[in-house]
Amino acid sequence: MPVVCYPSHTLPPAFLPDLSDASVDDQVIVPARDAAAFRLRAGQAFRIQSIGGPQVGDLNLFNARDLTERFYSGKTRALHGTHVSTGDRLWSSFPSLRPMATVIEDSLAWYGIDADGASVHDVIGTRCDPYTNRLLTGADYHHCCHSNLTRALAAEIGRDLHEAEMLVHDVLNVFMCTGFMRDSGQYFMKASPVRPGDSITFLAEIDLLGVLSACPGGDCGSEHSSDTAACFPLQVDILTLPASALNGWAPPSVSSYDRSHGA
Repeated sequence: MPVVCYPSHTLPPAFLPDLSDASVDDQVIVPARDAAAFRLRAGQAFRIQSIGGPQVGDLNLFNARDLTERFYSGKTRALHGTHVSTGDRLWSSFPSLRPMATVIEDSLAWYGIDADGASVHDVIGTRCDPYTNRLLTGADYHHCCHSNLTRALAAEIGRDLHEAEMLVHDVLNVFMCTGFMRDSGQYFMKASPVRPGDSITFLAEIDLLGVLSACPGGDCGSEHSSDTAACFPLQVDILTLPASALNGWAPPSVSSYDRSHGA
């Protein structure tokens, strides 16, 4: 009989503020087959939106004040499942292990889990990268999401590419429609249902540096790590909420574990 490894019913309830009076304070356009960085304060929100055509994105998140605290896709998957939607949180790496961002709106929440076992916004995939591409095809491709994220992060934090690359981590695959093959257990992708106007919105639980790549796979219905697929920009809106919308919310503390490890 299967047993859930990490029952999440003891987690504090997600805070889902009303966005009706939020203002757009900044906007970042992520070019097709490239990446861009953005920053926001704890208590602000950010919305990732499809604007030109069906497009998926690969998202990295960092504590803007301490880049060693970053999004932990594996623990997010363990706590919430393979795909995230409204009310789920993006958790940070050890030793902090706290919510970095909470999904507060998701226009694709209707999709659910389809007949193939696929859903959207996955925390399964690791990002397309030049190393795996070279391993499988023998060719080099420099506009995969790993390289896009590396270039954008290096430019944002003023470090060289090799330093920045060591900070790039496994992603939230925004809008990507994925699952596991029933016969082989392999990770699969299929055309995303995302269309212009679709969006996913997050509350920043801490000060954040985000880096988003518009994947070279476009809607990821055929392939990635090439210039074959039709690709489109993504838009990131930075939203400021009125103080009244944040009544009852406070930034989360880092884990209270004392890090003694039984020594």
